[in-house]
Amino acid sequence: MTKFKRISVLLFVFAMLLQTAPAVFAKKSSALTPAVVAKIRKEAMENSQIMNTLHMYTDVYGPRLTGSPNLEAAGKWSMKQMKEWGFDRVEMEPWDFGSPGWANQRAIGSIVSPMNDVLDFEVLAWTPGTNGIVTAEAVALDTPRIQNGDNPKCLRSPTRAELDAYLASIAGKVRGGIVLAGSPRSLGVNFNPPAKRLSDEVIAARRRGGPRRRPTPPANNRPKCPKPEVATLSGRQIFVRMNQFLSQNKPAVRINDSRMRHGTIRAFGNRRADPATTPPTVVMRNEDYGRVWRLLKGGHNVKLEFYIKNTYYPKGATSYNTIGEIAGRGKTKDEVIMMGGHLDSWHSATGATDNGIGCAIMMEAGRILKAIGVKPKRTIRIALWSGEEQGLLGSRAYVAKHFGTAENPKPAYKKFGGYFNVDSGTGMVRGWSVFGPDAAGKILNDALAGPFKDVRFEGANNTTSRRLGGSDHTSFNQAGLPGIGALQDPIEYFTTTWHTNLDTYERIVEDDVKATAALVAAGVYELAMRDELLPRFSKTEMPRAPAPRGR
Repeated sequence: MTKFKRISVLLFVFAMLLQTAPAVFAKKSSALTPAVVAKIRKEAMENSQIMNTLHMYTDVYGPRLTGSPNLEAAGKWSMKQMKEWGFDRVEMEPWDFGSPGWANQRAIGSIVSPMNDVLDFEVLAWTPGTNGIVTAEAVALDTPRIQNGDNPKCLRSPTRAELDAYLASIAGKVRGGIVLAGSPRSLGVNFNPPAKRLSDEVIAARRRGGPRRRPTPPANNRPKCPKPEVATLSGRQIFVRMNQFLSQNKPAVRINDSRMRHGTIRAFGNRRADPATTPPTVVMRNEDYGRVWRLLKGGHNVKLEFYIKNTYYPKGATSYNTIGEIAGRGKTKDEVIMMGGHLDSWHSATGATDNGIGCAIMMEAGRILKAIGVKPKRTIRIALWSGEEQGLLGSRAYVAKHFGTAENPKPAYKKFGGYFNVDSGTGMVRGWSVFGPDAAGKILNDALAGPFKDVRFEGANNTTSRRLGGSDHTSFNQAGLPGIGALQDPIEYFTTTWHTNLDTYERIVEDDVKATAALVAAGVYELAMRDELLPRFSKTEMPRAPAPRGR
C-alpha cells in the first residue's frame, strides 16, 4: 500500500469514528461499568459490616446527644474503624456548640398514692435533676377556658388578667409540687395507618415535584361561636406565661404529656441549658399522663415520687465532626466528593434510625470502595456530623469553614463535587435529589437507575431550592453546592421511631440498608471517577440565597 493510500484509509476510519462518536461517548459517559457495579453489590451483600457498625453506634455508644461523652466516643471509634479499613486520613474537627453537654444517668418515677404503680417517661434534655428522691402532691395546671356566649360549647382563651388570676390561685400548690403542664391529648385509635413502602406512582409524583397527597380533614362540627369581646391571649402567649410562672414558682418536677399513642415518647431539649431557669422536667407517655390527670379531675389526691440524676458537661461546648478520607490518586485529587450523615441523636433511645443507620450506611459505602480496591481520581470524604438535631449546626459550620458560599466562595468551593446524605430511617433510597441544573440530576439518574432498578431505586432529579432544613445536605444546598438528598421508603420513621424512645437497633431492615450502602458506594464512585465534576449553576443562574437563619 502506498503512503497516499495509507493516509486515505486513515482519513476514512477517522471520518467513521466521528460519525459514531456520539454513541461511543454516550456509552462511556458513566464511569460506573457493569463490572464495578457487580463488585460493589457482591461486597455489600456478602461481606457487609453495616449491622456491626450500627451495633456499635446504638448498643455501645447510644444515645449520642450533641456535646455528650457518648457522641465523642462514637466519633473516636469511627476514626479507629476507618483506619482499620485503610482510610488515608481521619480526624475529629471541632466547632463551637456554645452550650454544655448533658446526659441523664438515672430516672425513676411512680405513683405512691392512692395506689402504687410505676410511671413511664423520658427526661427533657438540658434540664436539671431532682435533689435526691422527691415525693409531692400532683397538681393539674390547666389553662382556663371561658364560656363565650350562650352556647356552653363555645369556649375562648383567657385574657392576661384571667390567666394571671388562675395562676395566682394555684401558686401555693405548684411551689414544691409535681405539676402536670396542660390537659392530656385525646388520641383515640388510628384506623388508617400509613403505608410503610411508597408506591412507584407516589415516587414518580414526588420526583416531578408534585404536591404530596394529604388525608382529607374530618368534618368541622364545631358550633358557630361569637367573636370574643375581650383581648384574649394566643397559644404562644399562654405558653410563654406558663413557663415564666413555673420558673418563678419552682415545682419539684414538671411533667409534659408525650401526646403520642402506644407508649411512644418524644423528648427533645430545653431551650436554655441553664438549670436555674427551668425545673426538672420529664415527658410522660400519654397513657400514664392521662391516668394521673383523670385521677386529679376525679377528686383524688395523687402523690408522685421521682428521682432524676442528670449531668452537665462544660467541655461539650466544643463539639466535633468526624471526618475520614480516601485520597484521590489522579490530577483531580484535590477535588472532593463527600457522603455523610449526622452521628448525634436525641437521648430517649439509642438513635438507630435517626441517624445511626445513615452514618453506618456511609461508613459501609466507604468500606466497600476500599475493599474492591478503588483508586479514585478525586478524594472521597466521609463526614459524621454533630449538632444536626439542634439546627444542622455541625454541617453548617463545616461548609462555612471549608467552602463558603456561591456569593462568597473559598478556594475549595469550585473543587467540590457533591455530598450524599441519608437521614430518613431504614427504608431503601428510592430516589436522589441533587441541587443544581437539570443535567446534574440526569448524570446520577443515567448512572444508577438501571443498575439498581431491581431494588426499587427509581432515579435522580435536580432541585433548585437553597432553603435550609430537613437534613445536612441542605447546608450544602444553601451554599450553592450540590447537596444530594435521599427520598426513602418511610417504613416506621415519622410514625414511630423519629426522635422517640422506640428508635433502636431492632427497627432496622437489614436488606434495605445493605442495598442503600451499595447504591451510595456506586453513586460516590461515579462522581469520583467521571471526567468532569457535576454541572453547577452559573453565577447568573444561581438561585437567590435565602435570608440568614440564626441559631
